[in-house]
Amino acid sequence: MSTRSTQQPTSKRIRKSPEERKREILDAAVRLISERGYNGISVQDVADAVGVTKQGVLRYIGSKDNLLAMVYLENYNATGNVEDFRASGEPGSEEGNLRLPAYLRFLVRHNSRRRMLVQLFSILQVESFNPDHPLHDEFATRQESVWRYYSGFDWRIPATFDSFDDVRPTVRKALEIMDGVQLRWLREPAIDLNEEWAELEPMIFPSPLWDGCR
Repeated sequence: MSTRSTQQPTSKRIRKSPEERKREILDAAVRLISERGYNGISVQDVADAVGVTKQGVLRYIGSKDNLLAMVYLENYNATGNVEDFRASGEPGSEEGNLRLPAYLRFLVRHNSRRRMLVQLFSILQVESFNPDHPLHDEFATRQESVWRYYSGFDWRIPATFDSFDDVRPTVRKALEIMDGVQLRWLREPAIDLNEEWAELEPMIFPSPLWDGCR
């Protein structure tokens, strides 16, 4: 009988690139924040979800506040923008024929496919009322920032308006309504986000004013 002890082969730890590990961390943070809110999680919670140490997470994000900024800016804000719409080739996205109602329909469809990120955005928006919240200033100035961003494009608007500045109240109301509809969509019983927006759009962009500019 052999006296040599038999050893089980040890599994090698899979090394991931910094980009892969960072993506894992951000994905875990999105899920946890959307479930518990920013104040309801810790860096350790994110580390446990990814299977690394707290220091391992901090190596990629620096701090919990940095993590929140990365989650918001590199996830929710990174897609669904006007540039994505222009690249889509959809009706109303063409150069010289860029239509705001068509873009907002595109944005609603895009958001309907990323429920967790919409939930994340909604939770952060409420939490940021606290002046000490890391994204307080970001959300406090969001409406102005979005307006400046939209103003950088040449939209096709009704001839009644002298300039895109005249459309600002409509843009404000459209985004406020969109935020509210998304909150309702996140609740039960479920509604169809796209169908709900389709019913509201004629009220926001009424006929005959917006005919030919949808």
